[in-house]
Amino acid sequence: MTYELTILTYAALLWGGQFFAYLAVSHGKMDLNWAMGPRDEDGKRPGASGRMHRALSNHTEGLVLFGIAALVVTLSGQSSSVTTGCATAYLAARLLYVPAYALGWQPWRTLIWMAGFFATMAMLIAALI
Repeated sequence: MTYELTILTYAALLWGGQFFAYLAVSHGKMDLNWAMGPRDEDGKRPGASGRMHRALSNHTEGLVLFGIAALVVTLSGQSSSVTTGCATAYLAARLLYVPAYALGWQPWRTLIWMAGFFATMAMLIAALI
C-alpha cells in the first residue's frame, strides 16, 4: 500500500472517531424523535454539538477530495516525497481541525482548513506533472 493510501486509511479512521465524538457531545442535547425520524427539516444542534457536526460534515467533504488525490497518485504511480509530504500535511490539518472547530479557534480554524485543502490540491497537481 502506498503512503498516500495509508494516510487515506488513517483519515477515514479519524472520520469514525469524529463521528463518535459528535455523538458523545450531542448525547441528551438533541431531539431523539427528530434524530430517528426522516429529518425533513433541520434539527437543532446547540453549541459544541453543532460545531462537531459541522466539523464532521467538513471532513466528509474533504475526505472525498483527498481520497481522489490519493487514488490518482497511487494508480498513476506518481507517489513522491512531494505527495507523501502533502498527504502528511492533510492528515495533520484534519487532526488539528477538530479541536479548532470544536473550541472556536479563530482565525486558526480557517487557516488549518486551507492547509489541508492546498495540500490536497498540490497532490493532484503533482500527479499531473
